[in-house]
Amino acid sequence: MVRVLGIDPGLAKVGYGVVDTTDPMTLLACGVIRTRPGPSSGERLVEIAQDLRQLVEQHGPQLAVVEKFFFYRSSNTIAVVQARGVVLMTMAHLRVPTLEYAPTQVKRTLTGDGHADKDQVLNAVMKALRLEHPPRPDDAADAIAVALTAKFHQFHDDQQQG
Repeated sequence: MVRVLGIDPGLAKVGYGVVDTTDPMTLLACGVIRTRPGPSSGERLVEIAQDLRQLVEQHGPQLAVVEKFFFYRSSNTIAVVQARGVVLMTMAHLRVPTLEYAPTQVKRTLTGDGHADKDQVLNAVMKALRLEHPPRPDDAADAIAVALTAKFHQFHDDQQQG
Protein backbone atom coordinates (compact mmCIF):
# COMPACT_ATOMS: atom_id res chain seq x y z
CA MET A 1 0.00 0.00 0.00
CA VAL A 2 1.44 3.34 -0.93
CA ARG A 3 -0.97 6.24 -1.49
CA VAL A 4 -4.40 6.25 0.16
CA LEU A 5 -7.27 8.68 -0.37
CA GLY A 6 -9.44 8.88 2.75
CA ILE A 7 -12.94 10.27 2.30
CA ASP A 8 -15.48 11.53 4.84
CA PRO A 9 -18.65 11.92 2.74
CA GLY A 10 -21.34 14.58 3.02
CA LEU A 11 -23.43 16.70 0.66
CA ALA A 12 -22.27 20.17 1.76
CA LYS A 13 -18.70 19.06 2.54
CA VAL A 14 -16.70 15.98 1.60
CA GLY A 15 -13.54 15.72 3.65
CA TYR A 16 -10.48 14.20 2.02
CA GLY A 17 -6.96 13.28 3.01
CA VAL A 18 -4.21 11.82 0.86
CA VAL A 19 -1.60 9.85 2.80
CA ASP A 20 1.58 8.20 1.57
CA THR A 21 1.61 5.14 3.80
CA THR A 22 5.19 4.07 3.23
CA ASP A 23 7.43 4.61 6.24
CA PRO A 24 7.58 7.29 7.33
CA MET A 25 3.92 8.03 6.59
CA THR A 26 3.33 11.45 5.08
CA LEU A 27 0.25 13.62 4.68
CA LEU A 28 0.30 14.76 1.05
CA ALA A 29 -2.92 16.77 0.93
CA CYS A 30 -6.14 17.36 2.83
CA GLY A 31 -9.16 19.58 2.67
CA VAL A 32 -12.81 19.59 1.78
CA ILE A 33 -14.87 19.56 -1.35
CA ARG A 34 -17.59 22.14 -0.73
CA THR A 35 -20.79 22.23 -2.74
CA ARG A 36 -22.85 25.35 -3.16
CA PRO A 37 -26.19 25.26 -1.31
CA GLY A 38 -28.18 26.81 -4.19
CA PRO A 39 -28.16 24.07 -6.84
CA SER A 40 -30.30 20.95 -6.69
CA SER A 41 -29.04 17.90 -4.83
CA GLY A 42 -28.35 16.22 -8.17
CA GLU A 43 -26.15 19.09 -9.32
CA ARG A 44 -24.29 19.06 -6.01
CA LEU A 45 -23.66 15.32 -6.36
CA VAL A 46 -22.28 15.88 -9.88
CA GLU A 47 -19.97 18.53 -8.42
CA ILE A 48 -18.70 16.03 -5.82
CA ALA A 49 -18.01 13.45 -8.54
CA GLN A 50 -16.12 15.98 -10.68
CA ASP A 51 -14.00 17.19 -7.78
CA LEU A 52 -13.21 13.61 -6.70
CA ARG A 53 -12.11 12.83 -10.27
CA GLN A 54 -9.71 15.79 -10.12
CA LEU A 55 -8.32 14.61 -6.76
CA VAL A 56 -7.71 11.12 -8.14
CA GLU A 57 -6.06 12.52 -11.28
CA GLN A 58 -3.89 14.86 -9.22
CA HIS A 59 -2.78 12.41 -6.51
CA GLY A 60 -3.08 8.96 -8.12
CA PRO A 61 -4.17 6.98 -5.05
CA GLN A 62 -3.82 3.20 -5.18
CA LEU A 63 -6.65 2.86 -2.66
CA ALA A 64 -9.65 4.88 -1.49
CA VAL A 65 -11.14 4.46 1.96
CA VAL A 66 -14.62 5.77 2.74
CA GLU A 67 -16.19 6.20 6.12
CA LYS A 68 -19.32 4.07 6.42
CA PHE A 69 -22.46 5.90 7.31
CA PHE A 70 -23.52 5.47 10.90
CA PHE A 71 -27.30 5.58 10.83
CA TYR A 72 -29.02 8.08 13.02
CA ARG A 73 -32.12 10.16 12.64
CA SER A 74 -31.15 13.44 11.12
CA SER A 75 -32.48 15.86 8.55
CA ASN A 76 -29.42 15.25 6.34
CA THR A 77 -29.35 11.44 6.51
CA ILE A 78 -30.53 10.92 2.93
CA ALA A 79 -28.15 13.57 1.56
CA VAL A 80 -25.15 11.94 3.27
CA VAL A 81 -26.12 8.50 1.99
CA GLN A 82 -26.51 9.91 -1.53
CA ALA A 83 -23.08 11.55 -1.31
CA ARG A 84 -21.56 8.23 -0.16
CA GLY A 85 -23.13 6.55 -3.16
CA VAL A 86 -21.58 9.08 -5.51
CA VAL A 87 -18.18 8.64 -3.84
CA LEU A 88 -18.35 4.85 -4.19
CA MET A 89 -19.60 5.08 -7.78
CA THR A 90 -16.88 7.57 -8.73
CA MET A 91 -14.11 5.43 -7.26
CA ALA A 92 -15.48 2.34 -9.04
CA HIS A 93 -15.71 4.28 -12.31
CA LEU A 94 -12.09 5.43 -11.90
CA ARG A 95 -11.07 1.87 -10.95
CA VAL A 96 -9.70 2.87 -7.57
CA PRO A 97 -10.10 -0.07 -5.15
CA THR A 98 -12.19 1.07 -2.20
CA LEU A 99 -12.54 -0.04 1.41
CA GLU A 100 -15.11 1.11 3.94
CA TYR A 101 -14.79 1.43 7.71
CA ALA A 102 -17.40 2.35 10.31
CA PRO A 103 -16.62 5.26 12.65
CA THR A 104 -16.22 2.84 15.58
CA GLN A 105 -13.66 0.81 13.59
CA VAL A 106 -11.69 3.99 12.84
CA LYS A 107 -11.73 5.04 16.50
CA ARG A 108 -10.77 1.55 17.74
CA THR A 109 -7.96 1.21 15.21
CA LEU A 110 -6.40 4.59 15.96
CA THR A 111 -6.96 4.84 19.70
CA GLY A 112 -7.82 1.35 20.95
CA ASP A 113 -11.27 2.62 21.98
CA GLY A 114 -14.27 2.37 19.66
CA HIS A 115 -15.95 5.18 21.60
CA ALA A 116 -13.01 7.62 21.58
CA ASP A 117 -13.85 11.29 21.19
CA LYS A 118 -12.77 13.51 18.28
CA ASP A 119 -9.80 14.93 20.20
CA GLN A 120 -8.41 11.45 20.92
CA VAL A 121 -8.69 10.51 17.25
CA LEU A 122 -7.14 13.81 16.19
CA ASN A 123 -4.21 13.27 18.57
CA ALA A 124 -3.67 9.78 17.13
CA VAL A 125 -3.67 11.20 13.58
CA MET A 126 -1.17 13.90 14.54
CA LYS A 127 1.11 11.39 16.26
CA ALA A 128 1.00 8.88 13.37
CA LEU A 129 1.87 11.56 10.81
CA ARG A 130 4.15 13.61 13.08
CA LEU A 131 2.07 16.76 12.51
CA GLU A 132 2.75 19.88 14.53
CA HIS A 133 -0.70 21.36 13.85
CA PRO A 134 -4.03 19.60 13.55
CA PRO A 135 -5.39 19.23 10.03
CA ARG A 136 -8.41 21.45 9.44
CA PRO A 137 -11.30 21.45 8.98
CA ASP A 138 -12.65 18.53 11.03
CA ASP A 139 -13.99 16.80 7.90
CA ALA A 140 -10.44 16.62 6.50
CA ALA A 141 -9.07 15.29 9.80
CA ASP A 142 -11.79 12.61 9.80
CA ALA A 143 -10.86 11.61 6.24
CA ILE A 144 -7.19 11.31 7.21
CA ALA A 145 -8.18 9.07 10.13
CA VAL A 146 -10.10 6.83 7.72
CA ALA A 147 -7.05 6.61 5.42
CA LEU A 148 -4.79 5.68 8.34
CA THR A 149 -7.23 2.97 9.41
CA ALA A 150 -6.59 1.15 6.14
CA LYS A 151 -2.84 1.35 6.70
CA PHE A 152 -3.06 0.04 10.25
CA HIS A 153 -5.43 -2.75 9.22
CA GLN A 154 -3.03 -3.72 6.42
CA PHE A 155 -0.15 -3.82 8.92
CA HIS A 156 -2.21 -5.96 11.30
CA ASP A 157 -3.23 -8.29 8.44
CA ASP A 158 0.42 -8.63 7.33
CA GLN A 159 1.42 -9.56 10.90
CA GLN A 160 -1.32 -12.22 11.04
CA GLN A 161 -0.11 -13.78 7.76
CA GLY A 162 3.61 -13.65 8.63
